[in-house]
Amino acid sequence: MSSSPTHRAIDAVWRIESARVIAGLARMLRDLDLAEELAQDALVIALETWPRDGVPDNPGAWLMTTAKRRAIDRLRRLQLLDRKHEELARELDDAHEERRARDEDALDHDIDDDLLRLVFVSCHPVLSMEARVALTLRLLCGLTTDEIARAFLTSEPTVAQRIVRAKRTLADADVAFEVPRGDELQERLASVLGVVYLVFNEGYSATSGDGWMRPALCEEALRLGRMLAALAPHEPDVHGLIALMEIQASRLPARVGKDGAPVLLLDQDRGRWDRLLIQRGLEALARAERLGGAFGPYALQAAIAACHARAHIAEATDWTRIATLYAALAQVNPSPVVELNRAVAVSMATGPASALPLVDRLLDEPAMKHYHLLPSVRGDLLFKLDRRDEARAEFERAAGMTRNEREQALLLARAQACVAG
Repeated sequence: MSSSPTHRAIDAVWRIESARVIAGLARMLRDLDLAEELAQDALVIALETWPRDGVPDNPGAWLMTTAKRRAIDRLRRLQLLDRKHEELARELDDAHEERRARDEDALDHDIDDDLLRLVFVSCHPVLSMEARVALTLRLLCGLTTDEIARAFLTSEPTVAQRIVRAKRTLADADVAFEVPRGDELQERLASVLGVVYLVFNEGYSATSGDGWMRPALCEEALRLGRMLAALAPHEPDVHGLIALMEIQASRLPARVGKDGAPVLLLDQDRGRWDRLLIQRGLEALARAERLGGAFGPYALQAAIAACHARAHIAEATDWTRIATLYAALAQVNPSPVVELNRAVAVSMATGPASALPLVDRLLDEPAMKHYHLLPSVRGDLLFKLDRRDEARAEFERAAGMTRNEREQALLLARAQACVAG
């Protein structure tokens, strides 16, 4: 895409509005593949007309209206004359010709429902977890197939095939584009929460690119989480997830310096943390605990985040409690990543010598073979133990594993500090 101001604006609008446009079209057309294709058609038209005519006042509504017109043209061109498509074409035509102003107002009003429907469709149980994640990241977050492939250490063709098959599976199963109710809602909620948190994590620590974060994804995940809370107000895991995301999001302003370089947790200016988000997160955590969810996986992680949020200076952090909470999390959600985080807490609580054996136990874990934070943490422990040559090798290995340019630069700087020290 051109670097002109208009084209940069189009790119920004697309990143913000594409999920909404696709969700709105999918609700009307009941066809994810066609919805995405028509949304892309609208983008192409924007690229052709906005540089000439200027960016419209309501670019999201413009894209939706343009995509609706394309839908009408497509239905007519294919001569789909059965009653269902005739009624759909008439509905779209009426919405465009007779109720355009009201439709644009409704676009903002209904958009959250459309996005929530899209989340539940993307997380439908007929799909594998890999397919659910790939489809959600593609449709709701706008990640390219290459970015998704990097996130999951697989090939781009594999991801592309996964997305195509997921859409085909949903179409073949005639999955309704709606939010489930009753028992079906309960069955699918855990999967949806997992995917929403994955979206948040992609925003909090970007898998690739030249920025350490993608704050818009964090905002999108928070918005989805809050919608889920309204939908299932008595589910403690929903509030636990919201608490976790709110508290973590509070740190976003302090996670990068003026030059865009990453600032690690212990080095952050805590005066830049968003106290309102922290307060909201603590309230959500209290709500999850009142509902009996204190030992849910998200509530436990939120309790860990709360320990950091309550410490106004890094030295006041209750690392012993954090290590205890990680031990509890390992019981309900066993994972080598959880064990790695527990080792970090143990190091801060009792010293690096006691934590290094915990990290070394993870070296043969298959799931950690390509996880760059394992050598990064190990390098940090070795550095603190004054084993500088070993630490430098670990930091360099970690830098070779990450695809994020900012994080890679940070790790290489830490490797260089081993030599300078």
